[in-house]
Amino acid sequence: MSSSQGYVKRALSLQKILLKYRDPLLARKLVDRIHDLSRRVDDKVVIMNFCGTHEHTITYYGIRSLMPANIELVAGPGCPVCVTPSRIIDYAIKLALDEGVIVYTYGDMYKVPGTKYSLAQAKSLGANVRVVYGFNDAVKQARSDRRESVFVGVGFETTMPTVASQIYIGNVPENLAIIPAYKLTPPILKYMLGRGDIRIDGIILPGHVSTIIGVESWLFLEGIVPSVISGFEPIDILISIYIILKQLVNHERRVINQYRRVVQFKGNVKARKIMSEVFNIVDADWRGIGLVPKSGATLADRYSNLNAEMRYHVRIDKSIDVKPGCKCADIVLGKAKPTDCPLFLKACTPERPYGPCMVSSEGTCHIWAKYGGYNEVK
Repeated sequence: MSSSQGYVKRALSLQKILLKYRDPLLARKLVDRIHDLSRRVDDKVVIMNFCGTHEHTITYYGIRSLMPANIELVAGPGCPVCVTPSRIIDYAIKLALDEGVIVYTYGDMYKVPGTKYSLAQAKSLGANVRVVYGFNDAVKQARSDRRESVFVGVGFETTMPTVASQIYIGNVPENLAIIPAYKLTPPILKYMLGRGDIRIDGIILPGHVSTIIGVESWLFLEGIVPSVISGFEPIDILISIYIILKQLVNHERRVINQYRRVVQFKGNVKARKIMSEVFNIVDADWRGIGLVPKSGATLADRYSNLNAEMRYHVRIDKSIDVKPGCKCADIVLGKAKPTDCPLFLKACTPERPYGPCMVSSEGTCHIWAKYGGYNEVK
Protein backbone atom coordinates (compact mmCIF):
# COMPACT_ATOMS: atom_id res chain seq x y z
CA MET A 1 0.00 0.00 0.00
CA SER A 2 1.37 3.43 -0.98
CA SER A 3 1.63 6.27 1.52
CA SER A 4 -1.16 8.14 -0.27
CA GLN A 5 -3.44 5.10 -0.08
CA GLY A 6 -2.64 4.74 3.62
CA TYR A 7 -3.51 8.39 4.19
CA VAL A 8 -6.87 7.98 2.41
CA LYS A 9 -7.64 4.85 4.45
CA ARG A 10 -6.88 6.62 7.73
CA ALA A 11 -8.95 9.65 6.69
CA LEU A 12 -11.93 7.44 5.85
CA SER A 13 -11.55 5.61 9.16
CA LEU A 14 -11.52 8.91 11.04
CA GLN A 15 -14.56 10.13 9.14
CA LYS A 16 -16.40 6.93 10.06
CA ILE A 17 -15.59 7.48 13.74
CA LEU A 18 -16.72 11.11 13.58
CA LEU A 19 -20.02 10.12 11.98
CA LYS A 20 -20.73 7.90 14.98
CA TYR A 21 -20.32 10.91 17.27
CA ARG A 22 -22.72 12.89 15.08
CA ASP A 23 -25.33 10.18 14.60
CA PRO A 24 -28.79 11.86 14.70
CA LEU A 25 -30.57 8.65 15.76
CA LEU A 26 -28.22 8.15 18.71
CA ALA A 27 -28.58 11.84 19.56
CA ARG A 28 -32.37 11.47 19.60
CA LYS A 29 -32.16 8.49 21.98
CA LEU A 30 -29.86 10.41 24.30
CA VAL A 31 -32.13 13.47 24.26
CA ASP A 32 -35.11 11.24 25.15
CA ARG A 33 -33.15 9.79 28.08
CA ILE A 34 -32.15 13.28 29.22
CA HIS A 35 -35.83 14.30 29.18
CA ASP A 36 -36.75 11.21 31.19
CA LEU A 37 -34.09 11.98 33.82
CA SER A 38 -35.06 15.65 33.96
CA ARG A 39 -38.47 14.64 35.32
CA ARG A 40 -36.74 12.93 38.26
CA VAL A 41 -34.73 15.93 39.47
CA ASP A 42 -36.32 18.16 42.06
CA ASP A 43 -35.45 21.54 40.63
CA LYS A 44 -33.87 23.46 37.82
CA VAL A 45 -30.40 22.17 36.88
CA VAL A 46 -27.59 24.48 35.79
CA ILE A 47 -24.78 22.73 33.91
CA MET A 48 -21.69 24.79 33.16
CA ASN A 49 -19.07 24.10 30.51
CA PHE A 50 -15.49 25.28 30.95
CA CYS A 51 -14.33 25.23 27.36
CA GLY A 52 -15.03 27.52 24.43
CA THR A 53 -15.02 24.53 22.07
CA HIS A 54 -17.74 22.86 24.13
CA GLU A 55 -19.77 26.08 23.94
CA HIS A 56 -19.23 26.09 20.19
CA THR A 57 -20.56 22.52 19.88
CA ILE A 58 -23.56 23.25 22.12
CA THR A 59 -24.48 26.36 20.11
CA TYR A 60 -23.55 25.20 16.62
CA TYR A 61 -25.56 21.97 16.90
CA GLY A 62 -28.49 23.59 18.72
CA ILE A 63 -28.15 21.39 21.79
CA ARG A 64 -29.76 24.00 24.07
CA SER A 65 -32.94 23.82 22.00
CA LEU A 66 -33.11 20.06 22.67
CA MET A 67 -32.96 20.39 26.45
CA PRO A 68 -35.94 20.11 28.80
CA ALA A 69 -37.22 23.38 30.25
CA ASN A 70 -35.57 22.76 33.62
CA ILE A 71 -32.08 22.09 32.22
CA GLU A 72 -29.96 25.17 31.62
CA LEU A 73 -26.59 25.02 29.84
CA VAL A 74 -24.30 27.95 30.65
CA ALA A 75 -20.78 28.87 29.58
CA GLY A 76 -18.02 29.53 32.08
CA PRO A 77 -14.50 31.00 31.73
CA GLY A 78 -13.47 28.73 28.88
CA CYS A 79 -11.94 31.44 26.70
CA PRO A 80 -8.36 32.28 27.71
CA VAL A 81 -8.08 35.49 25.69
CA CYS A 82 -11.37 36.72 27.16
CA VAL A 83 -9.88 36.64 30.67
CA THR A 84 -6.48 38.08 29.75
CA PRO A 85 -6.19 41.44 31.56
CA SER A 86 -6.03 44.63 29.52
CA ARG A 87 -2.67 45.34 31.17
CA ILE A 88 -1.07 42.54 29.12
CA ILE A 89 -2.35 44.03 25.86
CA ASP A 90 -1.43 47.56 26.94
CA TYR A 91 2.07 46.37 27.87
CA ALA A 92 2.64 44.67 24.51
CA ILE A 93 1.40 47.75 22.66
CA LYS A 94 3.66 50.05 24.67
CA LEU A 95 6.67 47.85 23.91
CA ALA A 96 5.84 47.95 20.21
CA LEU A 97 5.10 51.67 19.92
CA ASP A 98 7.62 53.11 22.39
CA GLU A 99 10.46 50.57 22.24
CA GLY A 100 10.16 49.36 18.63
CA VAL A 101 9.82 45.74 19.74
CA ILE A 102 8.18 43.21 17.41
CA VAL A 103 5.09 41.64 19.02
CA TYR A 104 4.06 38.09 18.11
CA THR A 105 0.53 37.08 19.03
CA TYR A 106 -2.14 34.47 18.35
CA GLY A 107 -4.87 35.45 15.90
CA ASP A 108 -7.60 35.43 18.54
CA MET A 109 -5.65 37.97 20.64
CA TYR A 110 -5.19 40.33 17.72
CA LYS A 111 -8.48 42.24 18.07
CA VAL A 112 -9.05 41.90 21.82
CA PRO A 113 -9.52 45.44 23.15
CA GLY A 114 -7.00 46.80 25.63
CA THR A 115 -7.59 49.96 27.63
CA LYS A 116 -7.35 52.20 24.55
CA TYR A 117 -6.34 50.04 21.59
CA SER A 118 -6.24 46.46 20.44
CA LEU A 119 -3.06 45.03 18.96
CA ALA A 120 -4.71 45.33 15.53
CA GLN A 121 -5.38 49.03 16.08
CA ALA A 122 -1.85 49.51 17.38
CA LYS A 123 -0.53 48.00 14.16
CA SER A 124 -2.39 50.65 12.18
CA LEU A 125 -0.54 53.22 14.29
CA GLY A 126 2.83 51.78 13.34
CA ALA A 127 3.35 48.96 15.84
CA ASN A 128 5.08 45.90 14.41
CA VAL A 129 2.52 43.27 15.39
CA ARG A 130 2.64 39.86 13.74
CA VAL A 131 0.06 37.09 13.99
CA VAL A 132 1.55 33.61 14.38
CA TYR A 133 -0.04 30.19 14.56
CA GLY A 134 2.05 29.18 17.58
CA PHE A 135 5.17 29.81 19.62
CA ASN A 136 7.33 27.76 17.24
CA ASP A 137 6.53 30.23 14.46
CA ALA A 138 7.56 33.12 16.71
CA VAL A 139 10.86 31.35 17.49
CA LYS A 140 11.60 30.84 13.79
CA GLN A 141 10.75 34.40 12.81
CA ALA A 142 12.67 35.93 15.72
CA ARG A 143 15.74 33.88 14.90
CA SER A 144 15.51 35.01 11.28
CA ASP A 145 14.85 38.71 12.01
CA ARG A 146 17.37 39.03 14.85
CA ARG A 147 15.40 42.01 16.17
CA GLU A 148 14.09 42.55 19.69
CA SER A 149 10.75 40.79 19.94
CA VAL A 150 8.18 39.44 22.41
CA PHE A 151 5.60 36.69 22.32
CA VAL A 152 2.28 37.30 24.08
CA GLY A 153 1.99 34.10 26.11
CA VAL A 154 -1.70 33.56 26.81
CA GLY A 155 -3.75 30.40 27.17
CA PHE A 156 -4.65 27.60 29.54
CA GLU A 157 -2.69 24.43 30.23
CA THR A 158 -3.25 23.31 26.64
CA THR A 159 -0.89 25.85 25.07
CA MET A 160 1.67 26.04 27.88
CA PRO A 161 3.64 22.92 26.80
CA THR A 162 4.40 24.41 23.36
CA VAL A 163 6.27 27.25 25.05
CA ALA A 164 7.70 25.22 27.93
CA SER A 165 9.23 22.61 25.63
CA GLN A 166 11.14 25.17 23.55
CA ILE A 167 12.42 26.92 26.66
CA TYR A 168 13.36 23.61 28.27
CA ILE A 169 15.57 22.52 25.37
CA GLY A 170 17.12 25.98 25.03
CA ASN A 171 15.66 26.69 21.63
CA VAL A 172 14.55 30.29 22.24
CA PRO A 173 16.76 32.94 20.61
CA GLU A 174 18.18 35.67 22.86
CA ASN A 175 16.24 38.40 21.06
CA LEU A 176 12.85 36.82 21.89
CA ALA A 177 11.17 37.37 25.25
CA ILE A 178 7.82 36.14 26.56
CA ILE A 179 5.02 38.08 28.22
CA PRO A 180 3.75 35.31 30.55
CA ALA A 181 -0.01 35.54 31.09
CA TYR A 182 -0.99 31.88 31.39
CA LYS A 183 -4.04 30.81 33.38
CA LEU A 184 -4.77 27.53 35.19
CA THR A 185 -8.27 26.05 35.08
CA PRO A 186 -8.68 24.03 38.33
CA PRO A 187 -8.00 27.10 40.54
CA ILE A 188 -10.59 29.26 38.76
CA LEU A 189 -13.14 26.47 39.17
CA LYS A 190 -12.34 26.26 42.90
CA TYR A 191 -12.74 30.01 43.11
CA MET A 192 -16.12 29.98 41.36
CA LEU A 193 -17.47 27.16 43.51
CA GLY A 194 -16.38 29.06 46.62
CA ARG A 195 -17.97 32.41 45.71
CA GLY A 196 -21.47 31.50 46.76
CA ASP A 197 -23.21 33.63 44.13
CA ILE A 198 -22.76 31.32 41.13
CA ARG A 199 -25.05 28.34 40.72
CA ILE A 200 -23.34 25.23 39.34
CA ASP A 201 -25.20 21.91 39.60
CA GLY A 202 -22.99 20.03 37.14
CA ILE A 203 -19.79 20.68 35.23
CA ILE A 204 -18.66 19.71 31.75
CA LEU A 205 -14.89 19.79 32.24
CA PRO A 206 -12.50 20.90 29.47
CA GLY A 207 -11.27 18.06 27.28
CA HIS A 208 -8.26 19.78 25.74
CA VAL A 209 -6.92 20.91 29.11
CA SER A 210 -7.53 17.47 30.58
CA THR A 211 -5.36 15.80 27.95
CA ILE A 212 -2.48 17.67 29.62
CA ILE A 213 -3.38 17.74 33.33
CA GLY A 214 -5.27 14.43 33.48
CA VAL A 215 -8.27 13.20 35.45
CA GLU A 216 -6.42 13.40 38.76
CA SER A 217 -6.28 17.19 38.61
CA TRP A 218 -10.07 17.31 38.94
CA LEU A 219 -10.48 14.91 41.83
CA PHE A 220 -11.00 17.81 44.24
CA LEU A 221 -14.53 17.93 42.78
CA GLU A 222 -15.38 14.46 44.15
CA GLY A 223 -18.22 14.78 46.63
CA ILE A 224 -18.89 18.39 45.63
CA VAL A 225 -20.54 18.48 42.19
CA PRO A 226 -21.14 15.98 39.35
CA SER A 227 -18.39 16.56 36.79
CA VAL A 228 -17.63 15.01 33.42
CA ILE A 229 -14.51 15.39 31.25
CA SER A 230 -16.09 15.55 27.82
CA GLY A 231 -15.12 15.21 24.20
CA PHE A 232 -16.20 17.80 21.66
CA GLU A 233 -18.66 16.11 19.34
CA PRO A 234 -22.43 16.49 19.88
CA ILE A 235 -22.79 12.91 21.10
CA ASP A 236 -19.97 13.55 23.61
CA ILE A 237 -21.84 16.54 25.00
CA LEU A 238 -25.17 14.72 25.21
CA ILE A 239 -23.57 11.74 26.97
CA SER A 240 -21.93 14.11 29.45
CA ILE A 241 -25.23 15.86 30.20
CA TYR A 242 -26.88 12.47 30.67
CA ILE A 243 -24.14 11.33 33.08
CA ILE A 244 -24.49 14.53 35.14
CA LEU A 245 -28.28 14.16 35.38
CA LYS A 246 -27.99 10.48 36.29
CA GLN A 247 -25.61 11.41 39.10
CA LEU A 248 -28.01 14.06 40.38
CA VAL A 249 -30.88 11.56 40.36
CA ASN A 250 -28.72 9.06 42.26
CA HIS A 251 -27.38 11.75 44.63
CA GLU A 252 -23.80 11.20 43.48
CA ARG A 253 -20.99 13.74 43.12
CA ARG A 254 -18.27 12.07 41.06
CA VAL A 255 -15.70 12.95 38.41
CA ILE A 256 -16.25 10.86 35.27
CA ASN A 257 -13.93 10.69 32.26
CA GLN A 258 -16.20 10.49 29.22
CA TYR A 259 -13.27 11.42 26.94
CA ARG A 260 -11.34 8.24 27.64
CA ARG A 261 -10.28 7.88 24.04
CA VAL A 262 -7.92 10.81 24.62
CA VAL A 263 -7.66 11.71 28.32
CA GLN A 264 -5.64 9.57 30.74
CA PHE A 265 -5.68 9.61 34.53
CA LYS A 266 -2.33 11.42 34.85
CA GLY A 267 -2.62 13.27 31.55
CA ASN A 268 0.55 13.98 29.59
CA VAL A 269 3.18 13.17 32.20
CA LYS A 270 6.12 14.44 30.16
CA ALA A 271 4.44 17.74 29.33
CA ARG A 272 3.44 18.27 32.97
CA LYS A 273 7.00 17.64 34.14
CA ILE A 274 8.46 20.15 31.70
CA MET A 275 5.78 22.71 32.58
CA SER A 276 6.53 22.35 36.28
CA GLU A 277 10.22 23.05 35.66
CA VAL A 278 9.74 26.00 33.33
CA PHE A 279 6.84 27.75 35.09
CA ASN A 280 6.08 28.89 38.63
CA ILE A 281 2.49 29.03 39.89
CA VAL A 282 1.42 32.52 40.98
CA ASP A 283 -1.68 34.49 41.91
CA ALA A 284 -3.16 35.91 38.72
CA ASP A 285 -5.59 38.57 37.55
CA TRP A 286 -8.52 37.38 35.46
CA ARG A 287 -10.12 40.07 33.35
CA GLY A 288 -13.31 41.27 35.00
CA ILE A 289 -12.96 38.75 37.82
CA GLY A 290 -9.95 39.95 39.79
CA LEU A 291 -7.09 38.26 41.58
CA VAL A 292 -7.50 34.49 41.90
CA PRO A 293 -5.01 32.65 44.15
CA LYS A 294 -2.51 30.34 42.45
CA SER A 295 -4.34 30.51 39.13
CA GLY A 296 -1.55 31.73 36.88
CA ALA A 297 1.86 30.68 35.63
CA THR A 298 4.95 32.78 35.07
CA LEU A 299 8.49 31.83 34.08
CA ALA A 300 10.60 30.21 36.77
CA ASP A 301 13.51 32.23 38.16
CA ARG A 302 16.09 30.31 36.14
CA TYR A 303 14.36 31.53 32.96
CA SER A 304 13.79 35.11 34.09
CA ASN A 305 16.05 36.32 31.27
CA LEU A 306 13.22 35.36 28.89
CA ASN A 307 10.57 37.21 30.89
CA ALA A 308 9.68 40.42 29.01
CA GLU A 309 8.62 42.14 32.21
CA MET A 310 12.11 41.55 33.62
CA ARG A 311 13.86 42.56 30.41
CA TYR A 312 11.92 45.71 29.58
CA HIS A 313 11.26 48.18 32.37
CA VAL A 314 8.04 49.57 30.94
CA ARG A 315 5.26 50.60 33.30
CA ILE A 316 1.52 50.51 32.77
CA ASP A 317 0.08 52.92 35.31
CA LYS A 318 -3.60 52.18 34.77
CA SER A 319 -5.59 49.77 32.68
CA ILE A 320 -9.32 49.21 32.25
CA ASP A 321 -10.59 45.65 32.00
CA VAL A 322 -14.34 46.21 31.86
CA LYS A 323 -15.67 49.06 29.77
CA PRO A 324 -18.99 50.77 30.59
CA GLY A 325 -22.01 48.68 29.65
CA CYS A 326 -20.05 45.49 28.86
CA LYS A 327 -21.23 42.35 30.67
CA CYS A 328 -18.34 40.13 29.62
CA ALA A 329 -17.22 39.68 33.24
CA ASP A 330 -20.61 38.25 34.24
CA ILE A 331 -20.77 36.15 31.07
CA VAL A 332 -17.45 34.38 31.72
CA LEU A 333 -18.67 33.64 35.27
CA GLY A 334 -21.90 32.13 33.96
CA LYS A 335 -23.93 34.81 35.73
CA ALA A 336 -25.24 36.32 32.50
CA LYS A 337 -25.92 35.33 28.91
CA PRO A 338 -24.77 37.37 25.92
CA THR A 339 -28.38 38.42 25.36
CA ASP A 340 -28.40 40.03 28.82
CA CYS A 341 -25.86 42.55 27.56
CA PRO A 342 -27.45 45.70 26.04
CA LEU A 343 -24.50 46.00 23.65
CA PHE A 344 -24.80 42.49 22.18
CA LEU A 345 -25.13 42.67 18.37
CA LYS A 346 -25.65 46.43 18.67
CA ALA A 347 -22.57 48.36 19.72
CA CYS A 348 -20.66 45.07 20.01
CA THR A 349 -20.37 42.78 17.00
CA PRO A 350 -17.74 40.33 15.70
CA GLU A 351 -16.72 42.96 13.13
CA ARG A 352 -16.47 45.72 15.76
CA PRO A 353 -15.99 44.06 19.16
CA TYR A 354 -16.45 46.24 22.22
CA GLY A 355 -15.69 43.56 24.81
CA PRO A 356 -13.28 40.59 24.79
CA CYS A 357 -16.05 37.96 24.73
CA MET A 358 -16.97 39.04 21.19
CA VAL A 359 -13.48 38.57 19.73
CA SER A 360 -12.17 35.03 20.05
CA SER A 361 -13.71 32.01 18.34
CA GLU A 362 -13.93 30.63 21.90
CA GLY A 363 -15.69 33.70 23.29
CA THR A 364 -19.32 33.08 24.24
CA CYS A 365 -20.60 36.31 22.68
CA HIS A 366 -18.76 35.62 19.43
CA ILE A 367 -20.14 32.07 19.30
CA TRP A 368 -23.70 33.20 19.98
CA ALA A 369 -23.45 36.01 17.44
CA LYS A 370 -22.04 33.73 14.74
CA TYR A 371 -24.23 30.65 15.28
CA GLY A 372 -27.47 32.10 16.60
CA GLY A 373 -27.31 31.04 20.22
CA TYR A 374 -29.59 33.95 21.08
CA ASN A 375 -32.44 32.15 19.27
CA GLU A 376 -32.30 29.28 21.76
CA VAL A 377 -32.68 31.23 25.02
CA LYS A 378 -35.65 29.94 26.98
